[in-house]
Amino acid sequence: MGKTLLLLHHTPSPHCQEMFEAVLAGATDPEIEGVEVVRRPALTVSPSDVLAADGYVLGTPANLGYMSGALKHAFDVCYYPCLDATRGRPFGLYVHGNEGVEGAERGVTAITTGLGWSKVVDYVTVSGKPTKDDLESCWNLGATVAATLMGTD
Repeated sequence: MGKTLLLLHHTPSPHCQEMFEAVLAGATDPEIEGVEVVRRPALTVSPSDVLAADGYVLGTPANLGYMSGALKHAFDVCYYPCLDATRGRPFGLYVHGNEGVEGAERGVTAITTGLGWSKVVDYVTVSGKPTKDDLESCWNLGATVAATLMGTD
């Protein structure tokens, strides 16, 4: 039976879109087999989407020193329904912002720690226009989380 990777994202800008597309390309690399990638904007995700996934890549801009309100909303809606059932599941995070990226990272870390999710790859944080190296890091982020799922039963 295949695994499901949920790309849960808020993508309000061209820079966030570039990062999202690089993560998606990594997660859907042809060498990764048996992993279905599902994309959900943060404002439309439901607890059933999170429960149905075996791993997660989270994407957000840093807004006013914190994750986007959209990603926070997704966590607010899904936190308690998913609290026990999703423990130990792998995740990764990418953040785009001009300032306040650390606050966004801290917020996501606090929530994912509470959920008991397992960080399987370093966070990718980008300020300004993503460089080729930044986009490669995003690709690696998506590929790493997907490959982690490929090796699980």
